[in-house]
Amino acid sequence: MLRRVLFGLVFGLLATPALAANIFIVVDISEQKMWVAVDGAPTHTFDVSTGRKGYTTPTGRYEVTRMYRKYHSKKYDGAPMPYAIFFHEGFAIHGTTDLKHLGSIASHGCVRLHPDNARMLFDLVKDLGAANTTIRGMG
Repeated sequence: MLRRVLFGLVFGLLATPALAANIFIVVDISEQKMWVAVDGAPTHTFDVSTGRKGYTTPTGRYEVTRMYRKYHSKKYDGAPMPYAIFFHEGFAIHGTTDLKHLGSIASHGCVRLHPDNARMLFDLVKDLGAANTTIRGMG
């Protein structure tokens, strides 16, 4: 009997997935910065571009809704949105070719990153889990 209980406990522990790391992404619109933390430890800081006049970047707390390594905007003439991490309606964090405007307001509301940083963030979220990722936009 004890042997069966021990076997059941060991099997249950082996069958239970390890707890995944949590990713917290903060987009500070007023500073045009993004901070990334994994399990509470800061890991990255990036310059970003967010919504210019007439186009707001959403504030609030969001979860990842979908991800695409290669994506083109359906709303803005097929504009490339590499490494897109969607978090609210049509808004996403994604790479940009408009590098000269990183760190300043320039987008139609999405959060733009340098393509290398967008790829790194995309891979991090993919590896650790979109379901374990929280995105916070703040003004």
